[in-house]
Amino acid sequence: MSQQSYLAVDHEFIELIHSTIASKKSGKVFFFDPNNALDDGEGRILELLHKQPKVGVFLKLDNNKEIRIDRIITLFGKIGPAYDEYDNFANQCMACGPDPE
Repeated sequence: MSQQSYLAVDHEFIELIHSTIASKKSGKVFFFDPNNALDDGEGRILELLHKQPKVGVFLKLDNNKEIRIDRIITLFGKIGPAYDEYDNFANQCMACGPDPE
């Protein structure tokens, strides 16, 4: 599956990232990876990386993991830009598949 185009992120979420970087706290980030699979990372956010306009903006954790910010579901327990997508994913009808005879 190809990676989705980068979507603009609300300024308030960018401010949350900056304050999290300044606090130097560690935490867990849940996100969608480039293949739209659920993933997570844990650590302290070191910086925001701005990669070519069409690539996006990424968090860099202290374990060198880079996470595209528009694909974040939760950041240290706070709702991220991809939360609604995750919520829709989690609420899909589980009985809508083939009958399990």
